[in-house]
Amino acid sequence: MPHNPAMERAVIAGMLVDPFCVAKAIEILGTEKAFFVSSYAHIFRVIFQLYAADKKVAIDLFLVADALRKENHLEEMGGDLFLAELQNSIASTANCESWINIVLENFILRQMIQACTESITLCHTLKDDHDRNIEPAETIDLIESAILKVRKETEHKEIASWENVLRGTFNDINDILANKKQSALPTGFVDIDRKIQGGLKPGEMFVLAARPSIGKTSFALNIIRNVLQHGKTVAFFSLEMTENQIARRLLCNRACVSESAIIPNNQRLNGINQRLTGVMDELLKWKLFVDPTPQLRVMELRAKARRLHRESALDLIVIDYLQLMKASGNSESRQQEVAEISGGIKALAKELNIPIVALAQLSRESEKNDSPNARPKLSHLRESGAIEQDADIVAFLHRNRDAQKKQGSENPEAQLDAECIIEKNRNGETGRVDLWFVPAFTDFRSKPRFSAEDRPSERSSRE
Repeated sequence: MPHNPAMERAVIAGMLVDPFCVAKAIEILGTEKAFFVSSYAHIFRVIFQLYAADKKVAIDLFLVADALRKENHLEEMGGDLFLAELQNSIASTANCESWINIVLENFILRQMIQACTESITLCHTLKDDHDRNIEPAETIDLIESAILKVRKETEHKEIASWENVLRGTFNDINDILANKKQSALPTGFVDIDRKIQGGLKPGEMFVLAARPSIGKTSFALNIIRNVLQHGKTVAFFSLEMTENQIARRLLCNRACVSESAIIPNNQRLNGINQRLTGVMDELLKWKLFVDPTPQLRVMELRAKARRLHRESALDLIVIDYLQLMKASGNSESRQQEVAEISGGIKALAKELNIPIVALAQLSRESEKNDSPNARPKLSHLRESGAIEQDADIVAFLHRNRDAQKKQGSENPEAQLDAECIIEKNRNGETGRVDLWFVPAFTDFRSKPRFSAEDRPSERSSRE
């Protein structure tokens, strides 16, 4: 296995004589596993423990020898003489940081060899760490996770000074105020963005829930459309619709054409063609990736999202919808399975540092209350309370579907009342946002704050 005994010896010697080497080695290496030679690993662990117990105590040869003696490791190393020789083996600690980095590089190589060896075993046995049977496709996610784990365990960030952090934050705020930088990804619905502090934030999980036929897929596609119009890149994982259905829905929505009008021998054919042709150039520029895989497993989702993000730098991921996904293993209950899916989506958002919008189904309990003032609650999230726990924002889409059926059938282009209810918001306010829904174009729109009656008439304005 890759290792450099001379460098490991130099690092430990430096730690015995120089407090700077102690702090630097602990900061960069962080674990005794970084040392291949067992005696050096024991000494590093002991120094680490002494340093953690009291950072003001000057660590010297005698304290280290005493700690090793109590653990019965000192004599097997060679006793006090071994430590004394080790301490005197370097003339200066000027290159201490370079020695530490060489030890780190060999540690990374050993970790990668171990991860690759385990990956080969995984491919042969098709069993995970819990001895559960897995499918060949799932090995990809497990292998990627193992490699990413090596990266996380071995990379370190330099400690930033308070002055640099404060100045950087201050400059970011000024850029946001001057519209030079966005702190969040706007949804395109102004009142919703205002409540969630500007839009969808990196690393956050936004759950949009509703009962069937309320329009949650339409609302999600509206957000996707609004984001794509600003040159962003979006991945849409649709477990309900095919890629052709999604393309048709977005094309008709952007052209303000009703899908029901696309029938043979339609008398309005020319007008419809002109509208659709007029938006084609715009839609062809959109950076949208569509995955219509049904019953998508959370491991497959993470593997595909990582690859897309690596290749195309995603700005947003949308999933339709959460309860149609499958967990990776054999969960004991559906609640456990949904909890694993929800946790996996939240972990993916943090890992890629981009927002994820996950649609969810509400239970029938949300429809049992006949009161006109009844609204969905967090307890109505179907199959698992883990969704509520993992999500940074939970919003409910609500409209009086039964009462609006007649109105919509009489005039498909009518603007029907709808609400987006922000029920949970980890970093902002909650509350209701009034919207309009146009069934003909499957389009949600922000409702103006003032109605036509509130606007001054032409006569009164002249007066």
